[in-house]
Amino acid sequence: MIESAKKVLQIEADAVLALMSRLNGSFSQAVKAILACEGRVVVTGMGKSGLICQKIAATMASTGTPALFLHPAEGIHGDLGMMTRNDLVLAVSNSGETDEICRILPVIKRMGLPLIGMAGNPKSTLAQASDIFLDISVAEEACPLGLAPTASTTATLAMGDALAVVLLEERGFRAEDFALFHPGGALGKKLLLRVEDLMHTADAIPLVVCGTLLRDALFEITNKQLGVTGVVDKAGELVGVFTDGDLRRVMESGLDSLQQPIDEVMSKNPKRILQRNLAAKAVKLMETHSITSLFVFADEEARVPVGIVHFHDLLKAGVF
Repeated sequence: MIESAKKVLQIEADAVLALMSRLNGSFSQAVKAILACEGRVVVTGMGKSGLICQKIAATMASTGTPALFLHPAEGIHGDLGMMTRNDLVLAVSNSGETDEICRILPVIKRMGLPLIGMAGNPKSTLAQASDIFLDISVAEEACPLGLAPTASTTATLAMGDALAVVLLEERGFRAEDFALFHPGGALGKKLLLRVEDLMHTADAIPLVVCGTLLRDALFEITNKQLGVTGVVDKAGELVGVFTDGDLRRVMESGLDSLQQPIDEVMSKNPKRILQRNLAAKAVKLMETHSITSLFVFADEEARVPVGIVHFHDLLKAGVF
């Protein structure tokens, strides 16, 4: 069984690698045609090819190329109305002779839509009708009967991914853009949420001034419920922090230690983050330095904090 599985993977790997030698001017023309398209890329295919087409359309749509899947059998019964005159069609058929695909070709031509064909036969009806043809032929299927689409569908998917990724690069599509199309997932939260969306501001920021006795600073830590207070000078600039962890260490010296000015026991040069930074960066800083909160600043030069973000805020927001 293991040997059979290895043979399948080898055949499919060879099929994908063979595509590299066929990446020529036609592929570049296909990319340019899609970039020039003012409408959507209508991806269509039947059967197993149709399932691959759905993935290609979904990948394009999520990476900056508006796309949709058109079932060709439904197309000949009215769904061709999904196409507009600004669209481009990407039609897929391993044989290039799929009846449902061939039956919609005249409509595509009559509407004057650019047609990119992907098939395993360069002499097929689809190949001949296409304005741009991409050869996705394979030497053999991984199926020992040579019947079930296996290597051919893998090659088709790989070619579709190649198109989508090159289009992504040509459009200058960024991770932030990707996140805009995935706002409900963990990725969207990591790439869309910024520190300013989660931070505590104004009176909710725990702060005391230099010279405050430690016992008085404890009220600020307790009232703001973040387990920390910042220490600022007379100008309001942050010069240190004091956490409940620091308190435990100080208390080992006895209750008299509560009479000390907080600036004598605070941690100097606290870690900081900018309000425009992604919340994911705050997570990384906290993990790197084993801390649970960060004071937030408007820009690199600012010394007066505009907020504070806590580990629990990031956790509740699902940034982790």
